[in-house]
Parts: sequence; C-alpha cells; structure tokens
Amino acid sequence: MHIVDGALSNPVLLGGAVIAVGGLAMGLKKLPLERIPAAGVLSASFFVASLIHVPIGPSSVHLILNGLAGLVLGWAAFPALFVGLLLQAVFFGFGGLTVLGVNAVNIALPAVMAGLIFRPLVARGSPMHGAIWGGIGGGFAIATTTLAVAFSLMLSGDEFIPAAKLVFFAHIPVMVIEALLTGAAIFLARRVKPELFLNPRGSLA
Repeated sequence: MHIVDGALSNPVLLGGAVIAVGGLAMGLKKLPLERIPAAGVLSASFFVASLIHVPIGPSSVHLILNGLAGLVLGWAAFPALFVGLLLQAVFFGFGGLTVLGVNAVNIALPAVMAGLIFRPLVARGSPMHGAIWGGIGGGFAIATTTLAVAFSLMLSGDEFIPAAKLVFFAHIPVMVIEALLTGAAIFLARRVKPELFLNPRGSLA
C-alpha cells in the first residue's frame, strides 16, 4: 500500500504534504494524554502488520489495521499512523520520505473517516453489536485507502491507470481480512476496556 519515491508527480506530492500537515495538527490537538498509550500500541500494531508485504508495481499488498486505529483514536490516528510510516521509511525503506505526506494521507485520512462514521456505532449496544460495526469500519478504511492510493497514482499520469486498477482489485481479499480482524479486536476491546470508546469527558464517542 506504500507508494514509492519517484512514482508520483510533484503537484501530488505537494498536495499530499500540505494535507498531511493539517491532519497532523488536528490529530495532535485531539490527542489527550490518557490516549497516548493507546496511540503508541496502535502505531506499533500498524508498523508490525504492514512489515510483511507483497510488492505489486508501485505499491504493495499488506495488512494496515488503520480502521482499528481510527475507531479507537479518531483524529489522533493521524499522528499515530504517521509515526509508523516515518519509521518504516527510515529503517526499512518502505515508501519513501518524499511520498511520506501522500502515504500518510492515503492511510490515516480513511482511518479518521472510519472513526468519525463508525465509532459512535461501535460504542453503543452490546460488544457483538460493536464488533459488527467495527468490522464494517475496518473494511471501509482499507477500501477507502485503496481508492486513495489508486487516485494518487491516476493523478500522476495516465500511464499509472493500469497500476491503479491493479491496486484496487489486489486489495479486495485484504479488505475482507481487515474487516474480520478489526471486528474481532473491537469485540475484545468492548469486553475488557470499553472506556476506549468514550470521549475524555466520559460520554459515548
């Protein structure tokens, strides 16, 4: 899912960097002290889950778990996932530094969207009810990330259209796996630590 250095045009890189800065600012503003441990755990989970990847042209197929991050952290998922992407780029060369902004937007913004849409539903009802909505949110996040990656490639030139199509269809099985894993994780979290889905003031997310 990481787009590599040199694959995107300069306007796309610049636009991604600007949006990423805005997302980081909003995410840090929305990250209370009590959520920092959860942010660290989810950042590490993303880092480990996406280490095993299968390259497909300018991108790759791997687990992301960005939906889970968004459901638990909301906007704070943006800096959590950005840190994971930065460490992967520095230590393993996944993606790259010039495309860090675009990769962050493609992965973190769908996580935030999943949190805004599905987190209130996950917080209500029984743990099983939350798990169902969590699974839908997890699948939604990876599907939206896939579309964002494809769109980023298409904006950089018509020659990337075949690669963009390949990215989407190759990730359909990943969408299913992400939905199942996220649903299971949400079920467990609702059982053992339901306060994760409460706002800092103690109300439902």
